[in-house]
Amino acid sequence: MRTTPAVRVTRNDLLLAAGLLALQAVLALTLPVTAVGGHRPDALGWTLLVTIAVFQVWRRRAPLGMVLALALAVSVYHGSDNLHQAVIPTTMVALYSLAVAGPPLRTFVVIPLLIGLMAGVMLATLDRPDTGTHMLSSAGWIFAVGLVGEAVRMHRKYIGAIVERAERAERTREEEAGRRVAEERLRIARDLHDLLAHTITLVGVQTSVAAHVLIANPDRLDREAIAASLEAISDTCRDARAELRATLRVLRSGAADDDRGPLGSGGPLGPLPGLPGVPDLVRAAEAAGARVALTVGAGADHAPPAVGAAAYRIVQEALTNAVRHAGGSHVRVTLTRGAAALNVSVLDDGPAAGTPRGPVRT
Repeated sequence: MRTTPAVRVTRNDLLLAAGLLALQAVLALTLPVTAVGGHRPDALGWTLLVTIAVFQVWRRRAPLGMVLALALAVSVYHGSDNLHQAVIPTTMVALYSLAVAGPPLRTFVVIPLLIGLMAGVMLATLDRPDTGTHMLSSAGWIFAVGLVGEAVRMHRKYIGAIVERAERAERTREEEAGRRVAEERLRIARDLHDLLAHTITLVGVQTSVAAHVLIANPDRLDREAIAASLEAISDTCRDARAELRATLRVLRSGAADDDRGPLGSGGPLGPLPGLPGVPDLVRAAEAAGARVALTVGAGADHAPPAVGAAAYRIVQEALTNAVRHAGGSHVRVTLTRGAAALNVSVLDDGPAAGTPRGPVRT
């Protein structure tokens, strides 16, 4: 259940009450005394003027109670035939505050009651032929003040609704930006995992091959095999370093321009690896001891970039697993273009018999 926080009396409320008291005093002392206006306030009249002004302190905290208490005090003030015009400004402020506070049903129930009370007091205190005219005039400004307050209340409500929608839209935008950042971070983590796992596996296998050559027959050192393994390790590290550097470069540029969305433009993270990079994966796997046969069907190399990137990662992970678990097996990589899809197939026939394997740490 939603509760409305209590409204506290502020310094502005106190200043308004003091200002209205001063205005009432000036009117009571300077307005001409007529037969309709009554006499200058007596001691009771001045007490009521002060009380009526003090009531304004609670015009926002308890508008209905304030209006009812003010109506009682004003009735006594008029009934004592004090200068009637002196309390008009304070009464108008009270009715305006009631209408602004709302709800409108309460306002338009209270106003007729006040008009009825006003008419009763005027009939009891005024004995003039034009009393009806004064009653209509007083009823008119009471209604007018109520309508002005209701118009202000509706305008404030409309502005508040606009501000609330704007704040809600801003929160939605921030939540969407956060979601996109989280998705981008997940993709970065997945790409870095694929890259590092592939690189570390290949380096581990190639190092094991070199170690096996050194240990198997140290008297007949196969320098060419060792050189080939070290060269393959160097190539693998160089390719991984280039891809990692490209990724970090895009991340830095995205962080410097986050007005365009998560990680820069909010689009793909830099140039995605694609199908043109699959032959490099095959050569790296072959350097690690696997025997790979690559078949690319017609049109398969023209897949959209996002599809090509996904196929690249699939082949990379599959070759990593084949090198890690199947050693020098035969691996068949097939890329074919279907009617509405790119088909990727990576098959191996298990560890090759007699394949030298050393410990691989990944």
